[in-house]
Amino acid sequence: MEETTQQVEPKKGFTKKEKSWILYDVANSAYVMLATALLSLYFNFLSPSENLSSVWGLTNVIVTVIAVILCPILGTYADFSKKRGVFMTFALIGICSCAVLSLFSFVSKFTIAGILFLVVYIVTEVGFASANVFYDSMLNDVTTDENMHKVSANGYAWGYICSCIPFALCLVLYVLGTMVDGLGWFEGYAFSIGCLITAAWWLIFTLPLYKNYKQVHFMPKPEKPIRATFKRLGGLFKELAKNKKALVFLLAFFFYIDGVHTIIKMATALGTDLGFEQVQLVIMLFVTQFVAFPCAILFGKLASKIACEKLLLVAIIAYTAIGVFAVFLRQEWQCWILVVAVGMFQGGVQAMSRSYFTKLVPADKTGEYFGIYDIFGKSAAILGLGLISLLGIFFPLKEATWINISLIPLPILFGIGLLLFLVAMKKPMAKHEEGETTTQETQTTEE
Repeated sequence: MEETTQQVEPKKGFTKKEKSWILYDVANSAYVMLATALLSLYFNFLSPSENLSSVWGLTNVIVTVIAVILCPILGTYADFSKKRGVFMTFALIGICSCAVLSLFSFVSKFTIAGILFLVVYIVTEVGFASANVFYDSMLNDVTTDENMHKVSANGYAWGYICSCIPFALCLVLYVLGTMVDGLGWFEGYAFSIGCLITAAWWLIFTLPLYKNYKQVHFMPKPEKPIRATFKRLGGLFKELAKNKKALVFLLAFFFYIDGVHTIIKMATALGTDLGFEQVQLVIMLFVTQFVAFPCAILFGKLASKIACEKLLLVAIIAYTAIGVFAVFLRQEWQCWILVVAVGMFQGGVQAMSRSYFTKLVPADKTGEYFGIYDIFGKSAAILGLGLISLLGIFFPLKEATWINISLIPLPILFGIGLLLFLVAMKKPMAKHEEGETTTQETQTTEE
C-alpha cells in the first residue's frame, strides 16, 4: 500500500523545540563542510601524498566500520529515558576532537603528524556519527506527524545555507595562507583557526537543543542499561524482519545513499586528482549549498501535498541520472551541471529518507530503529569509498580515464536502490506504523 498523502496541512511556524532541533543541523553541518572541503587538504599539507583520494577514502572506510559497530548499540540505548545527556556527550566528543585538529599545524614538521591527524579525525567522525543517531531519533519527539517532513527538510536546508558562514571564514584564512605573496607561512595556521571556528560554531548551535529538548517517547531506563541494550538489540532484528516495508526500504536506502555519501566524502579529493584548482572546487561547493537550501525547503513543502514516497522516488531517479552523468565527467562545464544537479536533490533525498523512515517504525522505538538506519547508511559508504580508493591504488587515478572508470559503481548502486525502493512502495504498512501506541511510556514526557 502506497503511503497516503498528508491530509492535514502543516502549521506555518515552528515551535521552540522544532527550531532547536533544526539548529543542530546548522551546528553539525559546519563540520560537514569543513570535512568535505578542507580537512583532506589539511592532511595533504601535513603529509603530502600522490594518492590523496585513496588515503583519504580508506580512512573514511575505517570511520564507517567503527560507526557500523556502534550505531545499533547506541540506537537501542537511545530509546531509554534521559538520552539528552548521552547525545550531548557524543556531540562534545566530536566538538572537542575538531578543536584538537587545530593543533597539528604546530607539529607539521614531525613525520607522525599525518598519522595522528587521521586518528583524531576518526574520533571526530565517530563522535559526529554517534550524536546523529540520538539526534535523528529525537525528530519524533519534537514535532507532529503533520509537520515531520517539513521539519526534517528544514533541518537540512538551514544546515546547508548556514554552514556557509563559518566555512566562508575558514576559506578566507585558507586563501590568505595559500594565495597571498609573503603569507605562505600562514597556511597551516589558517587550517588551525578554521577548525577552532567550526568547533565553536558546532557547540553554540548545539546548546539550544540540549536546553529545550524533552523526550516524549521512551522506555524506562533499567538498572543495567548496557545489558538490556544488547538484549533488546537481538529482538529488534526479529521485529524488523516482520516489518517488510521498513526492511526493504532499508535495503534500498543502503544502496542509493551510498552514492550520495560517496559524492559528499570524495568530492574535493577527486576534484584535486582531476586537476581542478582549489578555488574552483570551493566555489562549486558553495553553489551546491546555495542551490540545496531552497530545494530542500521545497521538498518539505511539497510533502504536505504529495506523498513522501513519490517525492523520494523522484529524488532517487534523479540521483541515478547524476551517477550516469558523473561517469563521463571530463570538462569544467560538466562539473557545473553536476554541482547544480546534486544541490537540487541532495537535501530532498536525505530529508525525505529520514522523515519517511520515522513514519515506518514504532514511536517508542525510533532510537533503536535509527541505529539500524545509520548502519545501512554508514556501511553503504564502504562500497563507493572502498571501490574508488582501491582503484586509485592499483590504477593511475591521475589520469582522467581511470577516474571515470572508478565512478562506474555509482549509477549501478543508485539503480539497485531505485529498484528496491519500488518494491518497498508496494509493501503494506505494518500495524504499529499507523500510530497504534499503547505502552504507558509513550504517553509520558521526560522532564
